[in-house]
Order: sequence, then structure tokens, then C-alpha cells
Amino acid sequence: MPTQPRLAPLEDDQIDAEIREALGPGADLNIFRTLAHHPKLLKRWLVFGNHVLAKSTLPARERELVILRTGWLCRAPYEWGQHVVIGRASGLGDDEIQRIAAGPNAGWDARDRALLQTCDELHANSVVSDATWTALSAHYDTRQLLDIVFTIGQYTLVSMVLNTFGVQPEPGLPGFPAS
Repeated sequence: MPTQPRLAPLEDDQIDAEIREALGPGADLNIFRTLAHHPKLLKRWLVFGNHVLAKSTLPARERELVILRTGWLCRAPYEWGQHVVIGRASGLGDDEIQRIAAGPNAGWDARDRALLQTCDELHANSVVSDATWTALSAHYDTRQLLDIVFTIGQYTLVSMVLNTFGVQPEPGLPGFPAS
């Protein structure tokens, strides 16, 4: 990942007024300041991102477990740091956040193990195995299964964007745990 932005985050006076209004307090984040270079894309992406982050059928803790594992697998420090903060607020403990890096076999219950395994399989193969699908289906309904896959896809895309454009974490965000 680049250690400097490849696309510098825009300053306040460079951000389209409609985008600034849509972002509200989030307008200060480097991800949005960077994506604001393309206002139409950002506006449309925000609709989907808002579903995944705020309107998904997944419980917040489980959503953040999936997002953090995806950020870890994609080696996206910006994503990891932002979602450690959100994950803590959603009920993940620091011990769990540390174990996310170790993966699905790091002492998780069946539900959490299935979520983490889904992340690993989609990251590696772009498909969930029958065994993992069966494990997921034991805990989640159809809408939740869709939200799981779309959440992993969304945060894989976001990680690619962050890493490619060199979006730098805001000061004070947590870094990756030691491996």
C-alpha cells in the first residue's frame, strides 16, 4: 500500500456542496474527501454503503466482525482502524478484535466461526463452500445471507479503493494487531 496518498483528499472548499451536505459530520474522513473527486460516483456509492453499514439485517456486532476480517484479509489499515472503533461500539471486545486476525479457528463459537470462514472463502475463492453455507444457514435467514455476502463484497471493494489510492488513516486510529 502506498505510504502517501496517490489522490490527495480534497479540502472543504473543493468538495461539492451537495456531497458535503450528504456526508454531514463524516465529511472530515479521508475516505470521503478522496472519493469526493468523483461526486456522482460518491453519491451513488453512499446509498449502497449506507445500506450495508446502517440498514443491513445483520446485528451490528456480527456485521463488524465480517468487516474487520475482510479489512484484515485485504490488508487495509484504514478500514481496520475505522472499524475497530465502530466494532467496539457495536459490542466487540478487544480480545475478539485481536482474534479476528487469527481467523475462524481462534476459539470462536459456531456462528462467528461461520462468518469468519465465509470471509476467508470469499476472499480466496469468490465462493462459499457447501459446508460453510450449511453452517451459515443454521444461523441466518435469506436476507441476512444476502447481507453477509454483500457486506464482504462491499468492504473488499472499499479496501481495494483505500489501498490503491493510498487513503491514509486519521490520526489516533488503531493499527493492525501484531501477528
